[in-house]
Amino acid sequence: MKQQVLVLYLASSALDSGVVGWSRYDGTGDSRPTTGDSDEPPYETGLAALRDGWRLFQASQLLPPYPGHEYDTSFLKHEFLFEKLEG
Repeated sequence: MKQQVLVLYLASSALDSGVVGWSRYDGTGDSRPTTGDSDEPPYETGLAALRDGWRLFQASQLLPPYPGHEYDTSFLKHEFLFEKLEG
C-alpha cells in the first residue's frame, strides 16, 4: 500500500467551508508534490474531499487568538490532513 496525502487549509474550522490553500503529496510516484500551484484548489471544500474517498486523519486545534491580536496575520490555522491508500 502506498499513501497519498492531501493538506487543505479551509476558511474556517468547518469541513464545508471553502479551501484557501492546499498541498498534495503522492507516495505512489504518479505525480510530483503540488503546493497550490494552480488557480483552482483540488476540492472546493474539505467535505468534497471526503466524498471523493479521502480519509481525514488530522484537524488543527481550535485556539483562540491572544487578546489584542485578533486581526494579526499569521499562518493558516484551519489545516486538515487527508490520506488515500493505493494498492
